Amino acid sequence: MTKKTDVVVVGGGYAGVMAANRLTRRHDVNVTLINARPEFVERIRLHQLVTGSDDALVDYRTILAGGVTLVVDTVTRIDAPGRRLTLASGGDLQYDYLIYAVGSGSPVPSVPGAADHAYRISTLEEAERLRPVINAQDASAQLTVVGAGPTGLETASELAEQGRKVTLVCGPALGPYLHPRARRAVAKRFAKLGMTVLEGPDATVTGVTADSVQLADGREFPSDVTIWTAGFGVPDLAARSGLRTDAIGRLLTDETLTSIDDPRVIATGDSVAPSNLPVRMSCQSAVQLGPQAAETVLSRIAGRQPKDFEVGFFGECISLGRRAGVVQFARKDDTVSRMYHEGGKSMAMLKEAVCWSTVWQLRQEARRPGRLNLWFKDRQRAKMLPAKAGKSANAAGTPVDTGPAA
Repeated sequence: MTKKTDVVVVGGGYAGVMAANRLTRRHDVNVTLINARPEFVERIRLHQLVTGSDDALVDYRTILAGGVTLVVDTVTRIDAPGRRLTLASGGDLQYDYLIYAVGSGSPVPSVPGAADHAYRISTLEEAERLRPVINAQDASAQLTVVGAGPTGLETASELAEQGRKVTLVCGPALGPYLHPRARRAVAKRFAKLGMTVLEGPDATVTGVTADSVQLADGREFPSDVTIWTAGFGVPDLAARSGLRTDAIGRLLTDETLTSIDDPRVIATGDSVAPSNLPVRMSCQSAVQLGPQAAETVLSRIAGRQPKDFEVGFFGECISLGRRAGVVQFARKDDTVSRMYHEGGKSMAMLKEAVCWSTVWQLRQEARRPGRLNLWFKDRQRAKMLPAKAGKSANAAGTPVDTGPAA
């Protein structure tokens, strides 16, 4: 009897689930998915968990293929030479191939007082911790949201729509990904919601206390609850395990998503830096990168040369409360165009459809692995890669929050 190939996927987010499901195309592969929680977390809905409009959870049984074994645990170390994973529960697990899909989260803020007094919401546990705090505040409470990427915009607008007093501290720009035209439309919506928006070079937080926020220009204003949405970081598992990473800890790979240190380790999602030139952290890229990481493994099992990855973007779809939204369109290479749509209920419904369709893609991949591809790829990366690499051998600095909006 031919021995099956053991493939372990570490991380059960959008990219990890897509990868695990795609691997079931071969019946001679044992697929194990390791995740710290027994349920799938819709990260693009965590702001809704905070405000009470959604629980942001999906039963893994509805999105994982029948051939995938779910292990609820945490990997503490990767022994790449020994092809062994050490688990937090005390056991270990052997693999023939490893797909590294640990995702991203909020780094601990370095601003004085922020780590102690500001609430982050990039994980389920952080959002669940914040929700009762918000519920305990009366209508006069001053709420501050720091960060004007998609998470900050969506959190602030949904709280304001509920009648809360919200101050949004943007830093240099409101919605840095957005075209200036779309930015103005969002600002108009925020004014209608009664939000206070602080934007510009001096609108940078320099300190947080239990009841106030301080800015770079010396201003200080009261804040009963401060919510920190600025910045993204990744787990340090790869670095702790002796695998080479970029400046913020994403696993360095070639264009087939294969680790530059070990051909048996493939990375995907927010935690991968192909050629040290990663694509934008988002579920939009994750649902594309996940299947391609799996295809790299499947090609190696079949004795074929894996293909280089391809990702295409359409832009960002951002909810502005439950009754409005904006869509910023982009070219396939993720450069923003002048085109955008901002509006009321129809745009909010569109964002809801995008969130629904993301989970739908996971389910389709589970049922018919490899049959569905809704994305138009950017085919220019291969041509531009040498020029980009020449400009910056370390282009991956600390990212702002440009995700995980769909």
